[in-house]
Amino acid sequence: MNNIEFISPINGDMLHSYDGLVKKGALQTIVKVKAPLQHLIVINGVEAREQEGVFEAQIVLTEYRNLVEVQNRTTGESQQITVFWLPNFAGHYRLSIDDNIWFLRDIHQNSARYNSIFDNEYLGFLKQVHDAYGTKIHLNLFYETDGFNLSQLTDKYKSEWTSNADWLRLSFHARGEFPDMPYRTAGYEQVAEDCELVKNEIRRFAGEAVMGPVTTLHWGEATVEGSRALRDAGYVGQLGYFNVDDGLFAVSYYLTVEQRRQLKKRFVWHDTQEGITFIRSSIVIDKKELPEIVPHLDNYANLPSGLPPYVDFLVHEQYFYPFYEAYQPDFRDRILTCVQWATQKGYQPAFLGDCIF
Repeated sequence: MNNIEFISPINGDMLHSYDGLVKKGALQTIVKVKAPLQHLIVINGVEAREQEGVFEAQIVLTEYRNLVEVQNRTTGESQQITVFWLPNFAGHYRLSIDDNIWFLRDIHQNSARYNSIFDNEYLGFLKQVHDAYGTKIHLNLFYETDGFNLSQLTDKYKSEWTSNADWLRLSFHARGEFPDMPYRTAGYEQVAEDCELVKNEIRRFAGEAVMGPVTTLHWGEATVEGSRALRDAGYVGQLGYFNVDDGLFAVSYYLTVEQRRQLKKRFVWHDTQEGITFIRSSIVIDKKELPEIVPHLDNYANLPSGLPPYVDFLVHEQYFYPFYEAYQPDFRDRILTCVQWATQKGYQPAFLGDCIF
């Protein structure tokens, strides 16, 4: 029986500049473990000091993937975990939008008169946000909606999509909006098939440059086989809410309660067994009234987790449109409020894929 227990970090934790001191590209961080008292405990070659029943040692992380080994030299026992060092993670933000399809239908219907994809009012607004703040924007796409699917969309704007790939990303979300939680019990093949359907069309009408290694699955629910299908399609970063202990929808793929608790606290965690990185969104913009947004974001500073190291602002496309039953007239203001908050707090725009690998 092994009497060594990692307290922090734990296996799969992805550490960033909030977790210690950065010097010459390396992270100096504290490892805490439980082990039998009065024993000689060594962590990565550093003798640990016992404080109030917990052993601590400062170690240095220099690589993306790092082994942390604890040795009990009194008994000869040892235990290892893998942790990750993300030098570009903390201090960044992006805007991610789910359920996108209607703006593409509009571009399809108006392709004869639109000289630019930004003639579409929704995409034009997002470009204004980018132009004003440098915001990186990630759109998760449905394949189809009433009377329209991505195979119908013209490729006449492909060069324009590609030329804006430095700030605009497209990825798979689901085949369609309904049924709810479409992949909650789905196997590998269903997720892989729907994912490839969307990816092939993105490639055709917008080009490879707008694609990246991160997506948000519709409803954020999947079996481990479903998440593997996303991973094998190139989506090694998967975003969700990871709600736990609060009665809300979990939106947490296949993760256990304990893994969700870790993600809720840390905002990022890597499943070393599956090779998938999970990232927690910081706010669902359309679930907060405009006056609630800044207090919600500010309140992170009062929580044990502190301010998010990376801030993902998540919203859904539908609320932009007056014809939608749950239209939010202040949709633009909510997004601008979030982006302005991030800017004022010193967060810099960056795609997740550039920060977690």
